[in-house]
Amino acid sequence: MLAFLVLHLLASSVVLASQRAGAEDDLRETAQHRFNEDLNRAGDLDDEEYHSRFGPQVDLPFSGPLSFAHLPYSRCLDDLHSVTTPFDIAILGMPFDTAVTYRPGARFGPYGIRSGSRRLWDKRAYSLAWESTPYTNATKVIDCGDVPVTPFDNKAAVAQMEAAYSTLLARPVPENTCSHEVPSMGRSCSTRSLALDKKPHPRILTLGGDHAIVLPILRSLHKVYGPITVIHFDSHLDTWPVEGYFGLDDMSTLTHGTFFWTAARENLLKNGTCVHAGIRCKLQGIQDISNDEDVGFAIISTDDIDDIGPMGIVQLIRDRVGHGPIYLSLDIDVIDPSLAPATGTPEPAGWTPRELHRIIRGLAGLNFVGVDIVEVAPAYDSNAETTSIIAAHIVHELLSMLVADGPPKGFRSRLLAPKAVLPHKGEL
Repeated sequence: MLAFLVLHLLASSVVLASQRAGAEDDLRETAQHRFNEDLNRAGDLDDEEYHSRFGPQVDLPFSGPLSFAHLPYSRCLDDLHSVTTPFDIAILGMPFDTAVTYRPGARFGPYGIRSGSRRLWDKRAYSLAWESTPYTNATKVIDCGDVPVTPFDNKAAVAQMEAAYSTLLARPVPENTCSHEVPSMGRSCSTRSLALDKKPHPRILTLGGDHAIVLPILRSLHKVYGPITVIHFDSHLDTWPVEGYFGLDDMSTLTHGTFFWTAARENLLKNGTCVHAGIRCKLQGIQDISNDEDVGFAIISTDDIDDIGPMGIVQLIRDRVGHGPIYLSLDIDVIDPSLAPATGTPEPAGWTPRELHRIIRGLAGLNFVGVDIVEVAPAYDSNAETTSIIAAHIVHELLSMLVADGPPKGFRSRLLAPKAVLPHKGEL
């Protein structure tokens, strides 16, 4: 009897599997039939009232799906099409904010920055300052969505972010990026000479998230490029030792004020080439400066711009960083909080967006292998979304910086041209 029951169950399973396979075939045939019908209808759009009168359906600045600057959007980590679609630059959100010491909320940063970018789009992206657009045919830029970061376990979140970043770093770049027929804009080809495997790698512009996301990013970059030089725009050092920080004694703890110290202990940084810009936070004492130097950074303070101007800041940075692989990390709190209030640890008396834009433009042409903007926390923003809009335009500047071969000359008004020298009265 038992043998009969077993045979009956096996026969039933075979029948069910056959029926399920048949149902799946039917679904595939139905889907293909609908797809073919859609293709056939596509040729008849001109016969439909809307299309015949008004043309194609396009997204306006205030409409359509939310991607940065209305760029093509894909969940690159699991979209099979994106695996085989090369790109030069990926925009990637990391909505992580469970390593903060003051106000949380930066997990909404990627959403806020994309929302602030709604008036940016590839058809109207030409900048007077750059005299170009970052969305050129020679540079493939896509929005890869967000890493689904767990908010419950920081170690698991760090593993997720590192795996996601490493996955995209391993994706192919477009073949024409390194072709001699195409101008060098895009500069993904420049990563070939910097990478340990001597292959070109795409670059990622990350939307944070609190600043601790940089630790898994540096771990990923180190596997491809070796020790990394960091240009760090921030009002805070973020190099404090973990031990004793807010009473901590677990050296593996991740915080947004200690991640560079951890990165240095893991030999991820190229010592003696890293630089902070915009520092103005309060310190425990001179020992914080000594520790910062031990980690491998030099400090450019916020006030230095009053003495040497934006171009002086640029020169100090360029003289410091050298010619190796460079990562740029930008905390929105480098901007004065009267202009960009939506951040977790605001510090008064910061730089203006215009000053920061001038500095970013002066850094074009360096060997950047990745960039980020972090600590945007939209819950603290003004009703006019000023921080999100400022952050989005900084991203536009960073994209322009990545695709440029050097600092732009910039548009110059004809009104600024030298005036003709008038003849003296006696010469008339």
